[in-house]
Amino acid sequence: MRHHPVVEQWQALNRRLRGHYAYFGVRGNFAAIDQVRSQAMRSWHRWLSRRSQKAAIPWSEFSRFLECYPLARARICAT
Repeated sequence: MRHHPVVEQWQALNRRLRGHYAYFGVRGNFAAIDQVRSQAMRSWHRWLSRRSQKAAIPWSEFSRFLECYPLARARICAT
């Protein structure tokens, strides 16, 4: 997926995160699924930074990027 357009990457990543939350989102597991979101964000930053031979994307710029393409928030789906 790294070479696909950013919009497709964002949609696929959010789809996977929502599926993960739906399966593992039980009471008492919020910290773990929130950590999955954090790791997904770090991985996506690394993927986008490797698309060019230029320097990596700074976190400040990536934070602005996440305002346009936010990742799905962790949530508890089942009790």
